Amino acid sequence: MGTWDRKINNVQERFRVLSAFNNEAVLDRETGLVWERSPSKQAVLWPNARLISAQKAIGGRGGWRLPTFNELTSLVDPAVVVAGAPRLPTGHPFLNVQAGVYWSSTLFTEESGFTLTVNFLFVAGSDAPIGVNDANTNGGLNHVWAVRGGTAGPSSY
Repeated sequence: MGTWDRKINNVQERFRVLSAFNNEAVLDRETGLVWERSPSKQAVLWPNARLISAQKAIGGRGGWRLPTFNELTSLVDPAVVVAGAPRLPTGHPFLNVQAGVYWSSTLFTEESGFTLTVNFLFVAGSDAPIGVNDANTNGGLNHVWAVRGGTAGPSSY
């Protein structure tokens, strides 16, 4: 299982589609997290994102949640600089991942009502290797990508 202390460059070694979950989930061996293989294309409000994640039964199993900021950014491949393509490692097994913004569960402790988001879209001219923004939890529509396992821990930044 993943322990966050090593980097797995071979995408086939890093990600494994889980047949026990009807091929609807992917184990990331680098982190030990299990991700839904095909996140919804629909963008939703943050309160709905949390509820939608909690209500999922991917591969016939519950226990899904909105990922923390650090968990979500662990999927970003900063080397992918292709306009319109999600910034994921080449050859990844995920389906329907949008080249757009995804909610995290990580709230700002200093700014009530704001959470961190992760942008999987390459932004030409940006010097940031990972697209990070803050978003008001009471406004705006972003995507949801549910995770299982690990520990959400404190979800504040």
